[in-house]
Formats: sequence, C-alpha cells, structure tokens
Amino acid sequence: MNAIDVIVTLLGVLLVFLVLPLVVGQTEHKVMAHMQGRVGPMYAGGFHGWAQLVADGVKFAQKEDVVPDGADRRIFQLAPAVALLPYLIVLVAIPFAPGGGVGQAIDAGIFFVLAVMGAGVLGTLMGGWASANKFGLLGGLRTAAQLLAYELPMLLTAASVAMAAGTVSLTGILDGFEWWWIPWQIVGAFVFFTAGLAELQRPPFDAPIADSEIIFGAYTEYSGLRFALFMLAEYAGIVVLCGLTTVLFLGGWHGPFSDSVGWLWTLLKTAVLAFGVIWLRVTYPRLREDQIQRFAWTVLIPLALAQIALTGIVKVVI
Repeated sequence: MNAIDVIVTLLGVLLVFLVLPLVVGQTEHKVMAHMQGRVGPMYAGGFHGWAQLVADGVKFAQKEDVVPDGADRRIFQLAPAVALLPYLIVLVAIPFAPGGGVGQAIDAGIFFVLAVMGAGVLGTLMGGWASANKFGLLGGLRTAAQLLAYELPMLLTAASVAMAAGTVSLTGILDGFEWWWIPWQIVGAFVFFTAGLAELQRPPFDAPIADSEIIFGAYTEYSGLRFALFMLAEYAGIVVLCGLTTVLFLGGWHGPFSDSVGWLWTLLKTAVLAFGVIWLRVTYPRLREDQIQRFAWTVLIPLALAQIALTGIVKVVI
C-alpha cells in the first residue's frame, strides 16, 4: 500500500470507529425506551428524541474532571485511553467487503484481534486499581476474573473456525467460506458471542460494574469525558464483537449480490447482532459472580471443546 492508500484507509477506519459506536449507543437508548416504556430518551430534541446523543455529549463535556487525592494520577488518567484504543486497532484488521475491504490483511488475523481485544480489558483493571477506591478495586478484580474465565472459550471456538477454513487469516476464512459451515459451527458461534459479552461486561455479565452492589465498579471515581471514553469503549467493543462474530460464523460479506454490496451484508449482520446485545440487556437479570464463573467453566468451555471435536470429525469425513 502506498502512502495515500494508507491515509485513506486510516481515515475510513477512524470514521467507522467514531460513527458506529455512537449509532449503537443511540440505538440502545431507543430500543430500551420502547421495551421498558422509558419516556426520557424519546423526547430530547422533538422527533423520537433525536437529540438525546447530543444532550449526553454536552452533559459529559460540562462535568468536572476529578482525580481522587489518593489515586495514582498518571495511571488513572491513562486508563480510559487504554480501554478504548485496542478496539480501534482491531477494526483495522476486520474485513468488511471483498476485494480490499479491510484496513490491513494480517496472516494471523484471528490471533491478532483476540490478543488486542484482551488487552482492552487492561484499561478497566488500571482504572480500578488506580482509583484508590475499594469499590473500584473490587470491580477491577471481578473484571480480571471474567477475562481469565472467558478468554479461553473465545480462543477455542475461533480455533474451530480456523480448523474448518484451514487458515487463521480473517480474509482467508471468508474467501473459503461455505454456507453449510453455519449449522455445524452454530454452537461455536453461541460460545464465542456469549464469551465476548462477558469480556465486555455487558448484561447479564455486568457484575464488575454492578451499580446496586459496588456503585459502578472500576468506573466509580470517573467523571466527565474520561467516563465517556469508557462508555465509548464499551460500544466500540460491541461493534468489534458483532463484526468478528459475523466474519467468523455468519459468512461476513457473503450474500446475494455480495460482489457489489458485500459491505452492506457485513453491516446488516453486525447490526442484527448488536440489537441482540441490547435485547439481552433489557431481558435478563444480572448473574452473580460465582454464577458467571460456573457458567464459563462448566458450560462454555465444554461446549467449545465439543465444537473443536466436531470440526475435526467433519474435516476428516469430507
């Protein structure tokens, strides 16, 4: 790639990174308002509450940026950026369309994106540890426990897809994709998506930020734009998780007329999964920390191992 192509690619990825998480956040306001009968998010600005996102942005910008006296100031201030930037890096490697619809094709794409996504959790750990707040520290420890438990099933199910495709490149997986893969990889898709939700600390796996128990976990002492960056990292994580699930298990850009509108199929599939993330938040109650750990080790990991075994059998048969 020449310098101009690199600049255009980076600008495109940055635009997607700035727009899609905000769209997901705005959609969450509206979907929850309809499902739960919430009045507030439907009135800001008039028609269907279109200005709610603007109002939230102004609110965060006006709030004072406070650093606790006993906090490790540098780590406390750096944590939101550490939580957000890995998702921007991952977006560079996710293929959205055939024929170059990816920022950078990476041979070991699966390992790269999962490793970088795991690094994003460090921002939450840093924020909880540096806050000099017992609730923040407890939230950070819960985050670490979930990362250890749910990273393994994500890796195992991604490995199952790599076995089926014969490559660990994301673009290579899509180039060799066959529709009959979907039925026998559906269990892996469930495990991967569920484990990703747990790593993002989304309901019902939001024990690390349980407001009824530990105020807001690792984010308790944050305010203003730094708190907004943590929220933006959460929505960016939703986009990345749904995009990866689409690429690995749902055929990515493949669909009718995919040669011309492949990017549209990727966005549509990602949007449907993002709606599912919001729906789960509205529908299911929070799991306890012990239930979260038990679900990972006794349900998801055995299912992931069974998916790998099934993939091996299918590969031998065909």
